[in-house]
Amino acid sequence: MELTNQIILIGSVVLLVSVLASVLTSRLGAPLLLVFLVIGMLLGADGPGGIQFDDVQLAHLFGSLALAIILFDGGLVTPYKDFRVGLRPALGLATVGVAITASITGLFAAWWLGLSWLEGLLLGAIVGSTDAAAVFSVLRSQGLELKQRVGATLEIESGSNDPMAVFLTIVLIELVLSDGGNPGFVLFTEFLRQMGLGAAIGIAGGFGLVWLINRLEMSPGLYPLAVMAGGLSLFGITAVLDGSGFLAIYLAGLVIGNRRLQFRIEIKRFHDGIARLAQIGMFLMLGLLVTPSELLPVALDALLFAAVLILLARPFAVWFCLLPFRFPWREQVFVGWVGLRGAVPIILALFPLLAGLDQAQMYFNIVFFVVLVSLLIQGWTVTSLARVLQLEVPPTSHVVQRVELDIPGLQELELVGYHLADNAPIVTEHRTGPHLPANARPVAIVRDKHLVDSLDPLDPRPGDYLYLIAEPKDLPELDRLFIPGPVSEHLSDLAFFGEFVLNGDANLAGICAVYGVNLSEAEPDLTLDTLIRRGLYTHPVVGDRVQLGSIELVVREVDEDVVTKVGLKLPHTK
Repeated sequence: MELTNQIILIGSVVLLVSVLASVLTSRLGAPLLLVFLVIGMLLGADGPGGIQFDDVQLAHLFGSLALAIILFDGGLVTPYKDFRVGLRPALGLATVGVAITASITGLFAAWWLGLSWLEGLLLGAIVGSTDAAAVFSVLRSQGLELKQRVGATLEIESGSNDPMAVFLTIVLIELVLSDGGNPGFVLFTEFLRQMGLGAAIGIAGGFGLVWLINRLEMSPGLYPLAVMAGGLSLFGITAVLDGSGFLAIYLAGLVIGNRRLQFRIEIKRFHDGIARLAQIGMFLMLGLLVTPSELLPVALDALLFAAVLILLARPFAVWFCLLPFRFPWREQVFVGWVGLRGAVPIILALFPLLAGLDQAQMYFNIVFFVVLVSLLIQGWTVTSLARVLQLEVPPTSHVVQRVELDIPGLQELELVGYHLADNAPIVTEHRTGPHLPANARPVAIVRDKHLVDSLDPLDPRPGDYLYLIAEPKDLPELDRLFIPGPVSEHLSDLAFFGEFVLNGDANLAGICAVYGVNLSEAEPDLTLDTLIRRGLYTHPVVGDRVQLGSIELVVREVDEDVVTKVGLKLPHTK
């Protein structure tokens, strides 16, 4: 009884400290997952906690479960619209990119560490994928909003490349144990089985869960649990059939997150919280599992291995895979740098231990050291590098409160609430009866804890809580009315987009005539939309820039690959 109480007390205190650490790390810019790893190491055998934990089988079970939950949440929050600009490059990085990264690092490991080529490739495969938990955590905890093309590519890649790394690791372990065999045939058949089963079960199961959830009538609190149980069931079924359970649960999350679903907002909020809990628990456990004193003998080898991975293998793989998509060089540099390694390589490093390979402990120690280096160096510099490369864009929505309205037969509507600050545009510009989007309706104003009797005319004041019914697509436009500009001056509309807003179908000749731009190399009947898309050679996204003489055109709004709004920056505002 006393031991049970002590375990509950220690566990709850550790969890509370880990959660509160997120506040400090966001201010310091430190990757939160690195903090969890360090806390776990301090609680472990070499730290003041002195907890002995060496159950590899339990660690593998808990780590796989946590990773499945994290991937499921990643799928739930990835909108289909990101696929327009990020799917094809992300799939290239998630497959060919992982193979290239594993090959380069694996061959270096075989040469430097004196391993066989299969053993070296196994070590390369273990660290071959970026980690969804690490990437999602860093991007979200630091409040970083990237250009859609970059952010979508990174998130889709990090969520979909784990199955490739798992596949390569399992197959290479089988080849090492069987002394080679026929590697080409084994790789081909295993790839078809794992990826085929994972994709088929994940997509079909996702649609099946949507159908089931929309027809169930039960307590609202049970819907998130039903969705999680369904996703984990798909993971288990696929894994039992020797398919890729990780691919299945990620694809199921994608399908579920992008379909009409009862209590969708509550489901997403629950899974966001449970995914963060899974991250905390997984990294604490992995920190407990390692013995820091055993890292020192492999420190030099691990540092060289990490340098090859970060500075050579990942950048080359990114350059090669993004070559057909003509990403600007700034975006290639950023995607190459944000190849964070996290829990996935450490969990994959448990596979050789479970298989009883001779070099298994060395693999684990080297991989753990590489993860520490990646989180410390790459994770700590993500925000600053995005700003240096000018890839950060103004945030799209700052809604204070948001509730989905599940009204049968109507289009998707939400109740959104704003707390008006003194410097909100609607207050500072003294607008009365502001022009709202066509389908947005104000429904209430709470002033001094009391409802305002009449909304006609709409007269919001500082400190008011304003509630509206609106479509999700109208939230950015409502934000511009009711939310103050960003604290960072470089993200204000004036500094980022320029002084003027033009329509994408505006004629180029008139603009060039006004600003004295020479049209000798451009067609006068071109629209801004055509000019920008021709200059980019890729899908346009908000924040893309095209130079036109002395002025700069900045993409402000995009609708289905058509540039609808363009900011115009004059030379003195750059």
